[in-house]
Amino acid sequence: MNVHDLRHSHRSPRHTPMWLITLLLSLLIVLAGCGQSSPSPSSGSSSSSNDPFVAQAKAVVAAATAHVTTWDGPTNGPKAQSGKFIVYVSADQTNGGVSGVGKAVGDAAQVLGWRFKLLDGKGTVAGQADALSQAIALKPDGIVLGGFDAQSQKTQISKAASLGIKIVGWHASSSPGPIQNPPVFTNVESDPIQTAKLAADYAVAMSDGNAGVVILTDSEYSIAVAKSTTMRKEVEQCKGCTVLSYEDTPLADVSSRMPPLMTSLVQKYGGKFTYALGINDLYFDFTAPALRSLGVGSNGPPSFVSAGDGSVSAYSRIRQGQYQVATIPEPLSLQGWQCVDELNRAFAGVQPSGYVTAVHLVTNSNIAYDGGPQNLFNPDNGYQDQYKKIWGV
Repeated sequence: MNVHDLRHSHRSPRHTPMWLITLLLSLLIVLAGCGQSSPSPSSGSSSSSNDPFVAQAKAVVAAATAHVTTWDGPTNGPKAQSGKFIVYVSADQTNGGVSGVGKAVGDAAQVLGWRFKLLDGKGTVAGQADALSQAIALKPDGIVLGGFDAQSQKTQISKAASLGIKIVGWHASSSPGPIQNPPVFTNVESDPIQTAKLAADYAVAMSDGNAGVVILTDSEYSIAVAKSTTMRKEVEQCKGCTVLSYEDTPLADVSSRMPPLMTSLVQKYGGKFTYALGINDLYFDFTAPALRSLGVGSNGPPSFVSAGDGSVSAYSRIRQGQYQVATIPEPLSLQGWQCVDELNRAFAGVQPSGYVTAVHLVTNSNIAYDGGPQNLFNPDNGYQDQYKKIWGV
């Protein structure tokens, strides 16, 4: 018997013994209290009560959604190296993440008194190669690779390094840290594997260990495959959860492929399909009309979780309660400042800082302080003051 049934049984208390009324009220309080924690598990499936992995996932989610107020980055390093000139080679200035990092690099360079120039690769490998060639011709002291794979420009990067130009990447590889070939002093980004695990943990936690998951990926990108494979393995550790489908859908075709794909998935799995986990937010930009046409309410199911990005459109969907419930954004401004700090270390001849920003989950419960009016995750941990202190400016 559920709470609703209990409330509507024994409609005539005048004919019911007082001890029975007391017993029923006690049961009602207990059942109501149990129902406040998470969505109830579906019939016949496991729940958090007998699966320690669910409790672990809930703890991870609680930590990842906490307000970021403490600086966990470097506290020492070389003082500002004077008189430097750096160039930010952007993969595509129409990409909000790439352009956001570029702006932060420029702001941090200005604090150091460095000359700064931005060149736009315009979203193509050829355009990025041309922008990188222009950057090298300017004979800068340093270059920041803004959002494209270092391997795609291996020859150009090697040439720049041979000329003594220091190179730092942002999202230039599948993992943070130094790149040996081509030589990149360090690559700045959050850990994509931890990002993928967190997205899966959210579905596990919020379903109370009963998620029915569809995973969306693009096999053209090794990092996408790594993230989606990690999400699948993480979900499979939950006893009562199920990976319903693993969909390889090219990012370049999402506008045309996602509406019919989402329609097909909902029709095939019905109420079993509770969460869609995407490698980034782009998959969910084109799904709402299909769900509305099927009569799916904005609260779902299914609900969408993105293992990366934190796009403006994703923030809007989360704020408005339109199908997407979570995203894992990069702290773009912080990472732009970190890129400049890493270049300063390279100029001073010391090792990279080794700092990797912790993954952070944005939901409707924390979006007010983790998004702000600009819909960008900008931690309240005083990172700019921390870097200025290190640089002595």
